[in-house]
Amino acid sequence: MYNNSRTPKYKKLYLDKKNAKISGVCAGLGDYFGIDPMVIRIATVIISLFGGFGIILLGYIILAIFLDPKPLDMFETPQQSEFWKSVRTEPKNTVRDIRHKFRDIERRLRAAEAHVTSPQYNLHREINDLDK
Repeated sequence: MYNNSRTPKYKKLYLDKKNAKISGVCAGLGDYFGIDPMVIRIATVIISLFGGFGIILLGYIILAIFLDPKPLDMFETPQQSEFWKSVRTEPKNTVRDIRHKFRDIERRLRAAEAHVTSPQYNLHREINDLDK
């Protein structure tokens, strides 16, 4: 039986050690929400300066302890990474884009089917068979 406990969950929040400055919490949050990690870091510093230092520090430590590191081989291509980021941040747009791609594939498949089943295709095939 297939055990998928080691399969990464693409919609899960991970620590991003690859882009980490300290422990990867801000980079992981940025990746999860589709925001530049630098924006998360700046917002964290600003909130800390205006009196939220204790809450920010506690939240940061809790996330650093309990979040799993993002697997380095989670995505095979950058396109896969961008696709799953769009699934997390804009699921309706992702569904729309996939639906559009399938409609385009279906349109091209119908055109190919119409060409192959046309009388001209059979005629050209018979002429080519005569040349052999």
